[in-house]
Amino acid sequence: MTGTARGGRRPADGTLGPPGIDAILDAGIAAMAEQGYHGTSVRDIAERAGLSPAALYHHFASKQDLLATIMDRGIEELLRRTRAARDAAADPVGRLRSIVDAHARFHLQDQRGTLLGTSELRALEEPFRGEHLAKRQQQQRIFDDTVAEGVRRGVFHSPFPREAARAIVVMCTGVAGWYKPHGRLSRDQVARRYQELALDLAGRRA
Repeated sequence: MTGTARGGRRPADGTLGPPGIDAILDAGIAAMAEQGYHGTSVRDIAERAGLSPAALYHHFASKQDLLATIMDRGIEELLRRTRAARDAAADPVGRLRSIVDAHARFHLQDQRGTLLGTSELRALEEPFRGEHLAKRQQQQRIFDDTVAEGVRRGVFHSPFPREAARAIVVMCTGVAGWYKPHGRLSRDQVARRYQELALDLAGRRA
């Protein structure tokens, strides 16, 4: 998907959309994270962004379009980072380390957006919901393929490679729910530990 589809949809290449879009997206994430999708009005979001509701509607057709854009922007960026990480590694062990690092760090950096994407998936309507779930499946498939390749090449020996890959993704996504920036672990430490945990789940051979 390229260009700016559906109202304020952010371009898939990561470039900025029209002026003011990012302020609205940030305000939408903040408001919906605090009050939930159904508890948040367009006026709430517009006020946080320093705009009038009419100005917000200039960029987004509806609150649903805004939610869809927030979630689309997140999954597109996650896919971009994970594909780059996958392509930068030459073997299954290095590839798993690399994609776990990308996935975990994304969720460590965008905790609020991640939690919103998890809690408000139920509020996403079709066709947005189907499109978003398809992209989540693409993300999962990168992990599935990496673990399966490692098993085929004899560097991983998990008897349940698909389940191991799914557990790795759930584990890395879950950091958004517990990580504290001022806690005892830095983001770098969490990412490194989760690489080791992922390799253990995949059944890395010594």
